[in-house]
Amino acid sequence: MALALTLAACAPQVTQAPEARPLLEEKAFYPASTGLEWVYVPEGEPISSPPYRMRVEGPAAYEGQEALRFRVFGRGEDRTYFRQVGAFGVRLLGFQEPSARVVFSPPLLEYPPEALLAPGQRWGGSTEVRVELLTPSGREPLAQGTLAYEMEVLEEREVRVPAGTFRIYRIRQTFRDSRSQDIREVWFAPRVGEVRTREGRILVERNFR
Repeated sequence: MALALTLAACAPQVTQAPEARPLLEEKAFYPASTGLEWVYVPEGEPISSPPYRMRVEGPAAYEGQEALRFRVFGRGEDRTYFRQVGAFGVRLLGFQEPSARVVFSPPLLEYPPEALLAPGQRWGGSTEVRVELLTPSGREPLAQGTLAYEMEVLEEREVRVPAGTFRIYRIRQTFRDSRSQDIREVWFAPRVGEVRTREGRILVERNFR
């Protein structure tokens, strides 16, 4: 089974999305303060559609490393991403669902430092991916292999979405394992976050400015 397909196949569990919190202040290039929340709907759907939410839940440890928890939930999905945010940019250590756990070693570099984010900029590398099933008796290995990735900033432009008008960077994300390739596109706005996620979800609301 191709590793990229294995990562996509981790089964979501049912959860209920609470209401957004009061408006907060945030000035960081990559917003990561505890309590921040983004609300999304799939591209092309009305804003009244059942949403997906991403919330910063605070500091955590993942595989022995300090990290921040970003929980994404809604429509039966419940996944927590573990990231490190600093002068080096944004690193993804892995993610966890109720039934599975994924670890990237070394961490995957999602975004470079602010000064390096510009049209034409590329970054990437390779990481060893370990996928484990979470069972009542503990962890069970499911898959392991090498994942190569490349990020490229295609352009900087203005976009209008339900949450407002933003100056974004269009970033193409390419992931390859030994059997398959997966290409996604993200719109990232500094000090706002992802205006369009790699899953094709569009920002309709946020609880900070």
